Amino acid sequence: MATEKGGLTERKKQILKAIVDAHIEGGEPVGSKYILQNQQLNCSSATIRNEMAELEDMGYLEQPHASAGRVPSELGYRFYVDSLIEKYAMTTNEIAQINALLKIKMGELDQILLAASNLASSMTNYTGIAIKPRVSSVHIKKFDTIYLDPDHYILVAVDSLGNVKSKHLHSQTPIFNQNAVSKLAHALNECMTGLAAHEITLPTMIKLESQMGSDGYMVNDVIKVIYDLLSELDDGEMRVSGLDRLLQYPEYSDVSQLQALLGTLEKKEDILNLVSQTESEDINVVIGSESQVKVMNNSALVFKPIVKDGKTLGAIGVIGPRRMDYARVLATLEELSGNISNLIHTNKQLNGGESDVGE
Repeated sequence: MATEKGGLTERKKQILKAIVDAHIEGGEPVGSKYILQNQQLNCSSATIRNEMAELEDMGYLEQPHASAGRVPSELGYRFYVDSLIEKYAMTTNEIAQINALLKIKMGELDQILLAASNLASSMTNYTGIAIKPRVSSVHIKKFDTIYLDPDHYILVAVDSLGNVKSKHLHSQTPIFNQNAVSKLAHALNECMTGLAAHEITLPTMIKLESQMGSDGYMVNDVIKVIYDLLSELDDGEMRVSGLDRLLQYPEYSDVSQLQALLGTLEKKEDILNLVSQTESEDINVVIGSESQVKVMNNSALVFKPIVKDGKTLGAIGVIGPRRMDYARVLATLEELSGNISNLIHTNKQLNGGESDVGE
């Protein structure tokens, strides 16, 4: 039988796929008897055992115990995801759940990503993640202000990723002239748009104070808020949903391993770095030790960046055992990301359009 991609014959690929599918579904080692009964292979049980032994020698399978069947190795899962996986056909109900995202009225991308990750978690039965990656070049593209009373006003900022943020400011000096707040918005748009946090310098602040004239007392407070806002945007963010779903998988029955993974999810830094450093706009499948996050050795992370005009706005994904149902996860994230992209392109604020706040 001819050897093809990955050094595997068609029969070996068929056997490997059957073992991966069975292990994903049941979590138990798979023996030659199962393959013989459930696959249309024109060969004997002895031939199947020999093929399984060769797949083990090649690194695609592992044998947990001497008398047990085989389970896929990390290499086996990688080959399965890259070459053997079949497209998952989503049900009408699943598509309806995802399409319902389009009907949600939400003003910020963070909310949409969180709603999508919650849905991904419930639909796949794994832990969902919503990520705003680290972006060192983020800046504000438009400022607006809303006057409330002599002691309070609201600063509204649209960042370069299309997010709209508002901050409530308390003025140390009473603002009796409402026009001062409008003048501040104009001065900020003149002096501060397009600047990243590290580019806010003393000359910038002096120029801003000069533009404000007698209302220059407002500058110190608003600069601090803008700097904090930009730093917050640069830091990235990850929100997790459905953590309890991990408990049902035997892979996480080891308390120490589970605690280590939960600690990584709580700290977020390692996974944020992993997603932020990814350049591919496609769905990313990170299996076990392929991740630099050591506690992920027994797990898999699948995520899809949300990209607009070449910029990564965020990402949604799931974390689960290495034997996760990849076909279902890939189809779910692809459908969800498509809906989020539609939302971004039809929502003026999320699309990075001009905010009408304060006009």
